[in-house]
Amino acid sequence: MRILLLSQFYPPVIGGEERHVRNLGAALAQRGHHVSVGTMMHPRSPETELDGAVRVHRLRGTLQRLSGLHTDPERRHAPPFPDPELVLDLKRLVAQERPDIVHAHNWIYASFLPLKVLSGARLVVTLHDYSLVCAKKNFMHLGTHLCGGPALAKCLPCAAGHYGALKAAVTTFGNWGSSFAARRVVDRFIAVSHAVARHNGLTQGRTPYEVITNFVPDDVGVLGPEDPCLRELPGDGFILFVGDMMRLKGIDALLQAYANLERAPPLVLIGRRVADTPAAFPPNVRVFSTW
Repeated sequence: MRILLLSQFYPPVIGGEERHVRNLGAALAQRGHHVSVGTMMHPRSPETELDGAVRVHRLRGTLQRLSGLHTDPERRHAPPFPDPELVLDLKRLVAQERPDIVHAHNWIYASFLPLKVLSGARLVVTLHDYSLVCAKKNFMHLGTHLCGGPALAKCLPCAAGHYGALKAAVTTFGNWGSSFAARRVVDRFIAVSHAVARHNGLTQGRTPYEVITNFVPDDVGVLGPEDPCLRELPGDGFILFVGDMMRLKGIDALLQAYANLERAPPLVLIGRRVADTPAAFPPNVRVFSTW
Protein backbone atom coordinates (compact mmCIF):
# COMPACT_ATOMS: atom_id res chain seq x y z
CA MET A 1 0.00 0.00 0.00
CA ARG A 2 0.90 3.63 -0.36
CA ILE A 3 0.75 5.24 3.08
CA LEU A 4 1.08 8.94 3.90
CA LEU A 5 1.80 9.72 7.54
CA LEU A 6 0.94 13.24 8.71
CA SER A 7 2.54 14.71 11.82
CA GLN A 8 3.00 18.37 12.72
CA PHE A 9 6.55 17.62 13.94
CA TYR A 10 9.18 15.13 12.85
CA PRO A 11 12.89 14.77 13.67
CA PRO A 12 15.01 16.83 14.18
CA VAL A 13 12.10 18.14 16.28
CA ILE A 14 11.84 15.26 18.70
CA GLY A 15 9.48 13.99 21.37
CA GLY A 16 7.57 10.81 22.11
CA GLU A 17 4.98 11.41 19.41
CA GLU A 18 7.55 12.32 16.77
CA ARG A 19 9.65 9.28 17.61
CA HIS A 20 6.57 7.07 17.33
CA VAL A 21 5.74 8.40 13.86
CA ARG A 22 9.31 7.85 12.74
CA ASN A 23 9.35 4.30 14.15
CA LEU A 24 5.98 3.56 12.55
CA GLY A 25 7.12 4.79 9.14
CA ALA A 26 10.28 2.69 9.27
CA ALA A 27 8.35 -0.42 10.37
CA LEU A 28 5.75 -0.03 7.61
CA ALA A 29 8.46 0.49 4.98
CA GLN A 30 10.25 -2.61 6.24
CA ARG A 31 7.05 -4.56 5.57
CA GLY A 32 7.11 -3.47 1.95
CA HIS A 33 4.75 -0.50 1.98
CA HIS A 34 5.52 2.77 0.19
CA VAL A 35 5.68 5.27 3.07
CA SER A 36 5.97 9.04 3.02
CA VAL A 37 5.61 11.67 5.74
CA GLY A 38 4.07 15.13 5.57
CA THR A 39 5.18 17.43 8.38
CA MET A 40 5.58 21.13 9.14
CA MET A 41 8.53 23.06 7.77
CA HIS A 42 11.55 23.32 10.07
CA PRO A 43 14.06 26.16 9.53
CA ARG A 44 17.18 23.97 9.43
CA SER A 45 15.75 21.05 7.46
CA PRO A 46 15.33 20.49 3.71
CA GLU A 47 11.88 20.58 2.14
CA THR A 48 12.27 16.97 1.01
CA GLU A 49 14.63 14.27 2.25
CA LEU A 50 14.91 10.52 2.67
CA ASP A 51 14.89 9.14 6.20
CA GLY A 52 15.91 5.57 5.46
CA ALA A 53 13.22 4.25 3.12
CA VAL A 54 10.73 6.97 4.10
CA ARG A 55 10.45 10.18 2.08
CA VAL A 56 9.83 13.22 4.28
CA HIS A 57 8.04 16.29 2.88
CA ARG A 58 8.04 19.51 4.91
CA LEU A 59 5.02 21.73 4.38
CA ARG A 60 4.31 25.40 4.99
CA GLY A 61 1.33 26.78 6.86
CA THR A 62 -0.12 30.27 7.06
CA LEU A 63 -0.21 30.30 10.86
CA GLN A 64 3.31 28.91 10.98
CA ARG A 65 4.54 32.22 9.54
CA LEU A 66 3.00 34.18 12.42
CA SER A 67 5.79 33.84 14.95
CA GLY A 68 3.91 35.78 17.63
CA LEU A 69 1.39 32.95 17.95
CA HIS A 70 3.99 30.40 19.02
CA THR A 71 5.82 30.31 22.35
CA ASP A 72 8.52 27.98 20.99
CA PRO A 73 9.95 28.94 17.56
CA GLU A 74 11.19 25.35 17.12
CA ARG A 75 7.67 23.94 17.55
CA ARG A 76 5.15 25.92 15.53
CA HIS A 77 2.04 23.82 15.92
CA ALA A 78 -0.55 23.03 13.28
CA PRO A 79 -3.89 24.68 14.17
CA PRO A 80 -6.98 22.62 15.06
CA PHE A 81 -8.76 23.91 11.95
CA PRO A 82 -7.87 23.95 8.23
CA ASP A 83 -4.85 26.19 7.60
CA PRO A 84 -5.20 27.67 4.06
CA GLU A 85 -1.59 27.28 2.96
CA LEU A 86 -1.21 23.90 4.62
CA VAL A 87 -4.35 22.63 2.86
CA LEU A 88 -2.85 23.63 -0.50
CA ASP A 89 0.49 22.00 0.30
CA LEU A 90 -1.30 18.83 1.40
CA LYS A 91 -3.32 18.84 -1.81
CA ARG A 92 -0.11 18.95 -3.86
CA LEU A 93 1.45 16.25 -1.68
CA VAL A 94 -1.54 13.93 -2.07
CA ALA A 95 -1.44 14.39 -5.85
CA GLN A 96 2.27 13.52 -5.81
CA GLU A 97 2.18 10.54 -3.42
CA ARG A 98 -1.28 9.14 -4.34
CA PRO A 99 -1.79 7.47 -0.94
CA ASP A 100 -4.22 4.64 -0.31
CA ILE A 101 -4.23 5.55 3.38
CA VAL A 102 -3.56 8.83 5.13
CA HIS A 103 -2.61 8.22 8.77
CA ALA A 104 -2.65 11.50 10.68
CA HIS A 105 -1.35 12.28 14.15
CA ASN A 106 -2.38 15.38 16.11
CA TRP A 107 -4.11 18.50 14.79
CA ILE A 108 -2.55 18.43 11.34
CA TYR A 109 -5.46 16.13 10.43
CA ALA A 110 -7.76 19.18 10.41
CA SER A 111 -6.03 20.56 7.30
CA PHE A 112 -6.59 17.27 5.48
CA LEU A 113 -10.33 17.09 6.21
CA PRO A 114 -11.33 19.34 3.25
CA LEU A 115 -9.31 17.07 0.93
CA LYS A 116 -10.49 13.73 2.22
CA VAL A 117 -13.37 12.98 -0.15
CA LEU A 118 -11.62 14.02 -3.36
CA SER A 119 -8.37 12.31 -2.37
CA GLY A 120 -9.97 8.88 -2.42
CA ALA A 121 -7.76 7.84 0.51
CA ARG A 122 -8.96 6.26 3.71
CA LEU A 123 -8.26 8.46 6.74
CA VAL A 124 -6.94 7.06 10.02
CA VAL A 125 -6.29 9.41 12.95
CA THR A 126 -4.21 8.37 15.96
CA LEU A 127 -5.01 10.23 19.17
CA HIS A 128 -1.97 10.48 21.44
CA ASP A 129 -3.78 12.84 23.82
CA TYR A 130 -7.20 14.41 24.43
CA SER A 131 -7.08 16.90 21.56
CA LEU A 132 -10.38 15.74 20.06
CA VAL A 133 -12.25 17.32 22.99
CA CYS A 134 -9.71 19.55 24.77
CA ALA A 135 -8.17 22.73 23.36
CA LYS A 136 -5.20 22.25 25.73
CA LYS A 137 -4.98 18.54 24.82
CA ASN A 138 -4.38 17.44 28.42
CA PHE A 139 -7.95 17.13 29.82
CA MET A 140 -6.92 18.87 33.04
CA HIS A 141 -9.41 21.55 34.07
CA LEU A 142 -7.55 24.74 35.01
CA GLY A 143 -4.43 22.61 35.20
CA THR A 144 -5.34 21.20 38.62
CA HIS A 145 -7.78 18.28 38.27
CA LEU A 146 -9.20 15.85 35.74
CA CYS A 147 -11.87 17.42 33.53
CA GLY A 148 -15.39 15.99 33.64
CA GLY A 149 -15.99 16.65 29.95
CA PRO A 150 -16.21 19.54 27.49
CA ALA A 151 -18.63 22.43 28.04
CA LEU A 152 -18.35 25.95 26.67
CA ALA A 153 -18.62 27.60 30.10
CA LYS A 154 -15.69 25.48 31.32
CA CYS A 155 -13.52 25.24 28.23
CA LEU A 156 -13.17 28.92 27.34
CA PRO A 157 -11.93 30.13 30.77
CA CYS A 158 -9.71 27.07 31.10
CA ALA A 159 -8.14 27.57 27.67
CA ALA A 160 -7.83 31.32 28.27
CA GLY A 161 -5.62 30.65 31.27
CA HIS A 162 -3.30 28.71 29.00
CA TYR A 163 -3.43 30.63 25.69
CA GLY A 164 -4.90 34.04 26.49
CA ALA A 165 -8.50 35.00 25.71
CA LEU A 166 -8.35 35.55 21.93
CA LYS A 167 -6.17 32.57 21.08
CA ALA A 168 -8.25 30.42 23.45
CA ALA A 169 -11.50 31.32 21.69
CA VAL A 170 -10.10 30.61 18.22
CA THR A 171 -8.49 27.35 19.35
CA THR A 172 -11.56 26.11 21.25
CA PHE A 173 -14.13 26.87 18.56
CA GLY A 174 -11.80 25.68 15.79
CA ASN A 175 -11.17 22.43 17.62
CA TRP A 176 -14.86 21.83 18.24
CA GLY A 177 -15.64 22.37 14.55
CA SER A 178 -12.89 20.04 13.34
CA SER A 179 -13.82 17.43 15.93
CA PHE A 180 -17.45 17.49 14.79
CA ALA A 181 -16.36 16.99 11.17
CA ALA A 182 -13.74 14.37 12.04
CA ARG A 183 -16.26 12.11 13.78
CA ARG A 184 -18.16 11.99 10.49
CA VAL A 185 -15.26 11.87 8.03
CA VAL A 186 -12.48 9.84 9.68
CA ASP A 187 -12.63 6.17 8.71
CA ARG A 188 -11.02 4.93 11.92
CA PHE A 189 -9.56 6.41 15.07
CA ILE A 190 -6.70 4.83 16.97
CA ALA A 191 -6.35 5.70 20.65
CA VAL A 192 -3.08 5.00 22.44
CA SER A 193 -4.90 3.96 25.61
CA HIS A 194 -8.38 3.13 26.87
CA ALA A 195 -8.36 6.39 28.85
CA VAL A 196 -7.64 8.36 25.67
CA ALA A 197 -10.48 6.56 23.89
CA ARG A 198 -12.94 7.12 26.73
CA HIS A 199 -12.20 10.78 27.47
CA ASN A 200 -12.18 11.68 23.75
CA GLY A 201 -15.71 10.29 23.52
CA LEU A 202 -14.85 7.44 21.15
CA THR A 203 -16.55 4.82 23.32
CA GLN A 204 -19.90 6.60 22.93
CA GLY A 205 -19.46 7.55 19.27
CA ARG A 206 -20.25 5.80 16.01
CA THR A 207 -16.86 6.18 14.34
CA PRO A 208 -14.90 2.89 14.46
CA TYR A 209 -11.89 2.98 16.74
CA GLU A 210 -9.23 0.70 18.17
CA VAL A 211 -6.92 1.00 21.14
CA ILE A 212 -3.33 0.37 20.01
CA THR A 213 -0.55 1.32 22.40
CA ASN A 214 2.64 2.87 21.08
CA PHE A 215 5.28 0.27 20.34
CA VAL A 216 9.00 0.18 21.08
CA PRO A 217 11.29 -1.06 18.26
CA ASP A 218 13.20 -4.28 18.88
CA ASP A 219 16.49 -2.43 18.36
CA VAL A 220 15.76 0.34 20.86
CA GLY A 221 18.83 -0.68 22.88
CA VAL A 222 21.21 -0.39 19.92
CA LEU A 223 23.34 2.73 20.26
CA GLY A 224 22.96 5.27 17.49
CA PRO A 225 24.95 8.23 16.12
CA GLU A 226 24.19 10.27 19.25
CA ASP A 227 26.50 8.01 21.28
CA PRO A 228 28.93 10.86 22.24
CA CYS A 229 26.14 12.26 24.44
CA LEU A 230 26.43 9.16 26.61
CA ARG A 231 29.78 10.42 27.91
CA GLU A 232 27.93 13.17 29.76
CA LEU A 233 25.97 10.66 31.85
CA PRO A 234 27.13 9.44 35.28
CA GLY A 235 29.35 6.39 35.13
CA ASP A 236 27.52 4.44 37.84
CA GLY A 237 23.84 3.77 38.31
CA PHE A 238 21.41 6.69 38.12
CA ILE A 239 17.71 7.51 37.97
CA LEU A 240 16.56 8.75 34.55
CA PHE A 241 13.65 11.01 33.57
CA VAL A 242 13.02 11.79 29.89
CA GLY A 243 10.30 14.19 28.75
CA ASP A 244 9.07 17.75 29.06
CA MET A 245 10.01 18.96 32.54
CA MET A 246 6.51 20.04 33.54
CA ARG A 247 4.13 19.44 36.41
CA LEU A 248 1.78 17.47 34.15
CA LYS A 249 4.57 14.95 33.54
CA GLY A 250 5.12 14.52 37.28
CA ILE A 251 8.38 16.45 37.58
CA ASP A 252 7.33 18.12 40.86
CA ALA A 253 6.43 14.81 42.50
CA LEU A 254 9.65 13.23 41.24
CA LEU A 255 11.86 15.99 42.65
CA GLN A 256 10.05 15.97 45.98
CA ALA A 257 10.45 12.21 46.29
CA TYR A 258 14.09 12.37 45.22
CA ALA A 259 14.90 15.04 47.81
CA ASN A 260 13.63 12.70 50.53
CA LEU A 261 15.86 9.78 49.51
CA GLU A 262 18.92 8.88 51.55
CA ARG A 263 22.17 8.08 49.69
CA ALA A 264 20.32 8.46 46.41
CA PRO A 265 22.07 7.84 43.08
CA PRO A 266 22.26 10.80 40.67
CA LEU A 267 19.01 11.89 39.03
CA VAL A 268 19.33 12.73 35.32
CA LEU A 269 16.64 14.85 33.65
CA ILE A 270 16.57 15.02 29.85
CA GLY A 271 13.90 17.18 28.22
CA ARG A 272 12.54 20.59 27.35
CA ARG A 273 12.16 23.36 29.87
CA VAL A 274 8.67 24.85 29.82
CA ALA A 275 6.81 27.58 31.70
CA ASP A 276 6.32 25.57 34.89
CA THR A 277 9.71 23.84 34.95
CA PRO A 278 11.11 24.18 38.49
CA ALA A 279 13.66 26.97 38.83
CA ALA A 280 15.82 25.02 41.29
CA PHE A 281 16.70 21.36 41.69
CA PRO A 282 17.90 19.25 44.65
CA PRO A 283 21.61 18.41 44.92
CA ASN A 284 22.94 15.66 42.65
CA VAL A 285 20.41 16.37 39.88
CA ARG A 286 21.84 16.75 36.38
CA VAL A 287 19.72 18.53 33.79
CA PHE A 288 20.13 18.19 30.02
CA SER A 289 17.75 20.43 28.09
CA THR A 290 18.77 19.04 24.70
CA TRP A 291 20.08 15.62 23.74
